[in-house]
Amino acid sequence: MQNNPSSPPRRRLVRGLLRKGIAAIFAVLTDFQVVGRENLPASGPLLMVANHFNFLDPLAVIHITPYPIEFIGGRQAPNAPVMLSWVRNLWGIFPVSRGGSSRDALLRAQRVLQANGVLAIFPEGGSWATVLRPPRPGAALLAARSGAPILPIGLDGLVDVFPCLRRGRRARVLVNIGKPFGPFQLDVRDRTNRAAIDEFGHEIMRRIAELIPPDKRGHYAADPAIRAAAQGSEVWQYDNAPEF
Repeated sequence: MQNNPSSPPRRRLVRGLLRKGIAAIFAVLTDFQVVGRENLPASGPLLMVANHFNFLDPLAVIHITPYPIEFIGGRQAPNAPVMLSWVRNLWGIFPVSRGGSSRDALLRAQRVLQANGVLAIFPEGGSWATVLRPPRPGAALLAARSGAPILPIGLDGLVDVFPCLRRGRRARVLVNIGKPFGPFQLDVRDRTNRAAIDEFGHEIMRRIAELIPPDKRGHYAADPAIRAAAQGSEVWQYDNAPEF
């Protein structure tokens, strides 16, 4: 991965050690399979997007990528074990106050892409459901502001890791890497483009949906029965309880 010399990778030693630990965890606890490694670009800028069903999802994205990678994510992880907080802190995510102001985190993330870096974001904004939901606007905004190509990733099986562990077996985890698409460019200062940005957010989710099993595609499933069953999962938990 090539990097802009004005924006060197952060925390290289700590992140290298974390990568080794993450690799060991997945080797012991899972049957971890990756499809589509040939779709990983040689260099940035690159905006990586994936479904978010489980607190292990960021670790899986780290595990499959050869790049120095930055994350933008929630300031808190209410659906994750407390011990995961130290991993997030050591890696150094760009924290978003979900339901509150996220301007600083978005600006930092945008600078990563402008410096030919690699940024990962989970467009759904949280892991409270196990079916695909409509996106929050952050991923589409970053794509529009940066003009970076987008790499969709489908994650499956991570929700089964600890249930399988309790039954004494390894979970099958499948990571499906799609083909990059974009770039997507709009003048985000033009308020009339908001509908276009929203539609691009849906296009991001449709690309992710193609990479996960049909029964988990939720709001983006071809089957109307699956879409109907997903109703209610789109309710964003932080509208009435923002993080500060």
